[in-house]
Amino acid sequence: MDSSEELIASARSGDDDAFRLLFEQHHRFILRFLYGMVGEHDLAEELTQECFARAFRSLKTLRNEAKFSTWLCGIAKNVAYNCLRSRRREVYTSSVSEPSIEEISGHNLSPDSQMLNAELRSVIHTALGKLDEDKRLVFTLKVLQQQSYAEIAAATGFSIPKLKTDLHRAKDEMRRLIRPYLETSDEM
Repeated sequence: MDSSEELIASARSGDDDAFRLLFEQHHRFILRFLYGMVGEHDLAEELTQECFARAFRSLKTLRNEAKFSTWLCGIAKNVAYNCLRSRRREVYTSSVSEPSIEEISGHNLSPDSQMLNAELRSVIHTALGKLDEDKRLVFTLKVLQQQSYAEIAAATGFSIPKLKTDLHRAKDEMRRLIRPYLETSDEM
């Protein structure tokens, strides 16, 4: 048994410290995933807490053959969908203050470059907000989180052909939505 399986077994039997360790191992991945889905850092943190609270309450339903991170990702997906459905009438906004796209180099950027990066992050999150839920989910998991199609299929319950189709359409839509920004920034 590897340590992850032992932690899950301990957490199932009521060991709060084991669940805390599982949280520490997986919370950053879930936070990044949820941030990609909702585009707001504070909301993503809140939803991460909700995800782990649900996971704690449902830990006994985790099948032994299921991968914990995949199971947890499925819970996070449902938490994000519920949140997005309840906020559907609100205007989608994103936090520009919290970076979600890593800088290409580790060098300090000029103020102009920092401003352009902040604008691009804002444009990307606005574009993500315009994708339908399935496309946003697949795009976030495949492009931003670098998950395999098999992992995404296990987490979402979607077939791999559907995932590939949704990803292709999401990429096309993202290109279309971001293109005006890129054309404008080239003229500067």
